[in-house]
Amino acid sequence: MAEHEPTTEQLAQIAAENEEDEHSVNYRPPAQKTIQEIQALDQDDESLRKYKEALLGPVPDSVDPSVSNVVVTKLTLICADAPGPLELDLTGDLEKFKKESFTLKEGAEHRIKISFKVNKEIVSGLKYQQQTNRKGVRLDKTTYMVGSYGPRVDDYEFLTPIEEAPKGLLARGSYTMKSHFTDDDKCNHLSWEWNLNISKDWKN
Repeated sequence: MAEHEPTTEQLAQIAAENEEDEHSVNYRPPAQKTIQEIQALDQDDESLRKYKEALLGPVPDSVDPSVSNVVVTKLTLICADAPGPLELDLTGDLEKFKKESFTLKEGAEHRIKISFKVNKEIVSGLKYQQQTNRKGVRLDKTTYMVGSYGPRVDDYEFLTPIEEAPKGLLARGSYTMKSHFTDDDKCNHLSWEWNLNISKDWKN
């Protein structure tokens, strides 16, 4: 049986319900320091030096200057009930994700995990922004504060809070997700689109 698609008016009502007031926060990022400057500070204080080593982790000895400072490597849709992994490798062709789709069972609890690398300098105020669209109507726009990170060998991982997929006849169908990974300097490290299909069951 064909699913009942919501009307444009119904989608507009959902979007209005999701609309939240944007509050401006008088946040002023700290003065930028290189990782070398931070490591050089208080070198005569052994306990502080060890603390910084533990905090920063292993720092790359050398980095290819052509490599971007922040590289977003993967998006993972984490859901304990999913029959298989739901991952996007963000290091390759991003256009192909517009032709593919994740299937998420209605009402399923899930989180999004963003994996990323910081290669050269400390980056402050990283943000993950996600916009949900359906049939050309923006239903929701959420910004998650990721934080500030220094360069290290291993990937960092950021997890969004647990959310419940929409459910019901009108909620089922295809959604277009527009994702952006930015920072305090308004540098857009990566933007990509992907599709999410809310279904009655996983097999659909």
